[in-house]
Amino acid sequence: MAQLRLGFWQRVAVMLVLPVMTVLTRKTWIGRENVPRTGPVILVPNHVSHFDPLVVAHFIYRVPRWPRFLGKASIWNVPIIGYLLRKTRQIPVERGSAEAVRSVEALVTALDEGGAVVIYPEGTTTRHPDLWPMRGKTGAARLALLTGAPVVPIATWGPQTIFDPRTNRLRLRRTPVTVIAGRQVDLSRWDGAPPTRAVLQEMTDAIMLDIRDLLAEIRDGEPPALYDRPARRASTSEDAS
Repeated sequence: MAQLRLGFWQRVAVMLVLPVMTVLTRKTWIGRENVPRTGPVILVPNHVSHFDPLVVAHFIYRVPRWPRFLGKASIWNVPIIGYLLRKTRQIPVERGSAEAVRSVEALVTALDEGGAVVIYPEGTTTRHPDLWPMRGKTGAARLALLTGAPVVPIATWGPQTIFDPRTNRLRLRRTPVTVIAGRQVDLSRWDGAPPTRAVLQEMTDAIMLDIRDLLAEIRDGEPPALYDRPARRASTSEDAS
């Protein structure tokens, strides 16, 4: 396997994470050849557990690529973890704020540098009762339209056994986990299209359907339609208005 050129803090992260993954996971990896070894790429996984970023990072690292995750900015406020995220060039996003523009700029810069950017299109762990993918948010599609970088779908299954977001149950024992990377999502029909809401949603649905179908391969089952996330409850002030 080719070797990555890593900085000091990236090597520290590897030394911290790899032993954990060795102890806690028994891996099945499929389709690493579908992740480009060089050049810009947008990697879009499903999200079944708070543990699956480590599973996805392990998979991408062994391609070998250095993954640069887009994540909630609040995580960067956690002592030690936030420092390590900054030093390993992960990308925070303040959702619903003007600061989100800076995140887009950071993502574009990462891709211009030939980086491997990881975006969870669902934005959070799936709310589907059986952990099938939800309809995605449009950030990955917007980035693909803006940069022309290829989008590679990834599906994971097994991390939810280590930490199940439905029950918040943590199970610290060696667990089978599967990661599969598919072929680049065909977004060619939208080349040069304006970034309207309709265009971005169509692109996002195409991305999510590819992820869903990969997950169906792992689970060996008939996939349902993309899940419409439950609407947020209105706030008290909104109820009163």
